[in-house]
Amino acid sequence: MPIKAEYIWIDGAEPTNHLRSKTKIVPDGTTDFPIWGFDGSSTNQATGDKSDCVLKPVAVYQDPIRGGDNVLVLCEVMLVDGKPHPTNTRAAAVRTAKKYKKHEPMFGIEQEFTLFKGGRPLGFPPAGFPAPQGGYYCGVGDDEIHGRDIVEDHLDACLDAGISVSGINAEVMPGQWEFQVGPLGLLEVADQLWVARWLLYRIAEDYGVVATLDPKPVKGDWNGAGAHTNFSTKEMREDGGYKYIEAGCKALGKKAELHMANYGVGVEDRLTGAHETQRHDQFSYGVSDRGASIRIPWQVAVDKKGYLEDRRPNANIDPYVVARLMVETVCGDMK
Repeated sequence: MPIKAEYIWIDGAEPTNHLRSKTKIVPDGTTDFPIWGFDGSSTNQATGDKSDCVLKPVAVYQDPIRGGDNVLVLCEVMLVDGKPHPTNTRAAAVRTAKKYKKHEPMFGIEQEFTLFKGGRPLGFPPAGFPAPQGGYYCGVGDDEIHGRDIVEDHLDACLDAGISVSGINAEVMPGQWEFQVGPLGLLEVADQLWVARWLLYRIAEDYGVVATLDPKPVKGDWNGAGAHTNFSTKEMREDGGYKYIEAGCKALGKKAELHMANYGVGVEDRLTGAHETQRHDQFSYGVSDRGASIRIPWQVAVDKKGYLEDRRPNANIDPYVVARLMVETVCGDMK
């Protein structure tokens, strides 16, 4: 029996890319999925007179929604001459992963998101605001938690698909949640995060709910949504690795402007110095400091090895770009 292969790709929408997908019917037993085409003039990736773009499969996952032998096929966008499309940020990440392979960089990305219905976050009353932040984070009970059924379905779907989700939790604002992907290498963490996002959007459809990665979904005294990025190299994880962690923090500080320019649209609205953030125009690092740009977890300071957490990336990041920059900045600074 033929199987359904959902080809997923990242479009050219501005200022933040969106996910697109369409279904290809392929013979049962297919393992080498073919390239396919699409209308780039409808995704801000081509003009109408030269509209064809190419989908090149790069990763395949079980489809937990359709079930059976059906699959999700993550693709890079290519030009018809076989070169990466200008919107294809994965291609540069591939080169970086190869260049710094000896350092064995690893990532864990904490993807925050907010569930909306009727133009308001779940848990917000039709008019006005709910009780102030305080009890929602990792809370329990119908008065504090909203959308758990969606989040549980998404978790199950990710696990069934083979996504390396390491946890979930309710976040500081009503209707706001987080899932974590990793630890994984540069390409794997970004590939899986994009597919996990697709699954989130698709499952939310069934509930009539919108999942958004807006970094500041509600203005005022409410937490924003980030994608805290945990990062380490082989040198950081080994005995005596603390000096490499501190060196990595300093290297990131030297290129703070470059990173901030690539950490998601609207980062200035989220990184205000309040709500567990450092200001977008300042840089700092510290042990157990959630108000710093880079947090070194307390257990890492005790063990003198481990990883660092970059708290600056927005929820709406392109993980290929963020992970690539972190590897180039930290590993490129190693002597």
